[in-house]
Amino acid sequence: MQIGMTLPCMVRGLDRKAILSWCRGIDEGPFASLAVGERVTYHSTEMRTLLAAAAALTERVRIVPTLYILPMHPTALVAKEVASLDVLSNGRVTITVGVGGREHDYRAAEKPFKDRFRRLDAQVAELRRLWAGEPPFPGAEPIGPPPVQKGGPPIWSGAFGPKSLRRAAAWADGVMGFSTAGDAAEVAAAIELVRAAWRDAGAARAPRLVTGFWYALGPGAEERLRGYVFDYLRLFGDKPALAVAERCRISSAEAFRDCAEAIAALGADELMLVPTTADPAELDRTRDALAGCKLQARAQRGEAERSQKGLS
Repeated sequence: MQIGMTLPCMVRGLDRKAILSWCRGIDEGPFASLAVGERVTYHSTEMRTLLAAAAALTERVRIVPTLYILPMHPTALVAKEVASLDVLSNGRVTITVGVGGREHDYRAAEKPFKDRFRRLDAQVAELRRLWAGEPPFPGAEPIGPPPVQKGGPPIWSGAFGPKSLRRAAAWADGVMGFSTAGDAAEVAAAIELVRAAWRDAGAARAPRLVTGFWYALGPGAEERLRGYVFDYLRLFGDKPALAVAERCRISSAEAFRDCAEAIAALGADELMLVPTTADPAELDRTRDALAGCKLQARAQRGEAERSQKGLS
């Protein structure tokens, strides 16, 4: 199982110095990818700007938006942005797409919240068509630049529910899930939903299985973790935000290792970590926690189990 790291773009106080340190530190390893999330009506740093900076500041890691809220954006502009990012990163982009769940962001972007699931499916097909060099409409020139990756970057789905996963099985190269509490049982159930959707669709290739969790390490970790999650989810009301925050438990190296190893044993291909501080020292604490993790052997066993089930 590979480990990805999310830039702390949702944390207050993320400045230029911290961004430089995080990007360079992530590229040093042992991380396989660098991710950035999207949110509009929040204090977060803008996703596409950060992704471009990360692409220029790194040489090795995959560059992964987690996720593009695709129905909030014009498809042709996303095609151009992502293709340009693929050029800037020399072919290191994987794009995660989804519908999001915050109506305020749609209102701020002047896009309708209604019918977003159907629009997402159509937009994915359009992205691939545009990346293949077809013009957006008759008489127009193709949208450039051409992506470095032939046909465009891989596309992961941010779907969670059975219905959305069934739709995603028709077009997604992978699925990016998330466990708010860092609960391996929750991840296991989510992975089984993905596998079932791909089986039912008769998909020839197994999807890349990616999940993630919020975490904090070091002094004041538990308070920091729960404070971050409460603030992040407060849009949905104080009571539900507090309920989720109180379930978050990955605030020690031991809890971190236990959860990471359990997720690897499930056959996940990648764990995308989401830190809750802008302090680059969290990277060193994370490396120390990962140093004792048994991830590769268990991931290989998980892949063998998937193969036996006819999913790879």
